[in-house]
Amino acid sequence: MAQVFDRSSNALARFSLVLTGVIVIALGVTLDQLQRSPWVTRQGQRPDQPVPFSHKHHVEGLGLQCQYCHTQVEKAAYAGIPPTKTCINCHAQIWTNAELLEPVRQSWATGASIQWIRVHDLPDYVYFNHEIHVNKGIGCASCHGRVDQMPLMYQQNTLQMEWCLNCHRNPVVNLRPTSEIYNMTWAGPSSEKPVWCTSTTTTGGPTAQNVSCTTTNPAGKSPEVAMLQMNTESNGPTSSDVPPLGIAMPASYQKFTSQIDLGKYLTAQYHIRNPEQLSSCETCHR
Repeated sequence: MAQVFDRSSNALARFSLVLTGVIVIALGVTLDQLQRSPWVTRQGQRPDQPVPFSHKHHVEGLGLQCQYCHTQVEKAAYAGIPPTKTCINCHAQIWTNAELLEPVRQSWATGASIQWIRVHDLPDYVYFNHEIHVNKGIGCASCHGRVDQMPLMYQQNTLQMEWCLNCHRNPVVNLRPTSEIYNMTWAGPSSEKPVWCTSTTTTGGPTAQNVSCTTTNPAGKSPEVAMLQMNTESNGPTSSDVPPLGIAMPASYQKFTSQIDLGKYLTAQYHIRNPEQLSSCETCHR
């Protein structure tokens, strides 16, 4: 019987198999890069807002604190978008006729909310609690970037599961004293700029109140003073609700010159769960 296929068909078949494998691999790599790209994550994109609000101007230029606008940042799952009243507090006195603030004046006159476009928007199936992160020593800049340098707000990080898990598996690299939560320039301790921390004992409030840290060497103080933030409300105020009350008592400070050592110390003091628990599915998907 005559041979149906030429001898070259074997080589063609092998080449076809190899080419199919290359195409499948290339397609997988392309899809992986696509789902990590700003086109999907919206990382670095600046949406067109009804009002071109500049965090750089208000935070760095005017010195407004994050909590002035985002009042629920330490008390609720959501940081919250400020109501029009917050804007009018100042702009009823200054820039009263500015054209770019017309949506603010119209919102105030009609009672209709300004239709802001959410920049940091997690999927509905993800459970994220803003309060617990702030009160456990995660600073604003760790997730949102240097907001004080953003003329227009954008998403600094991907906010994808991989990015969240990287922190949950090793939170020590991002932990800081709660007194430095809103410090956009915080860079962690170093041999040139050490941090001293001491633990105290309080009851009924956030665990963050049990730690007092300073960037100034406390060795010269006599007696050393640990700043305790005592509870004055039955519902347990957060760490920045109550002005610290100075109570003279012997304080044993530990000196930290690396972020890893400070992070491990704060992990223990803030009673942060271990990486296995933090990276469990039920932590973010409930």
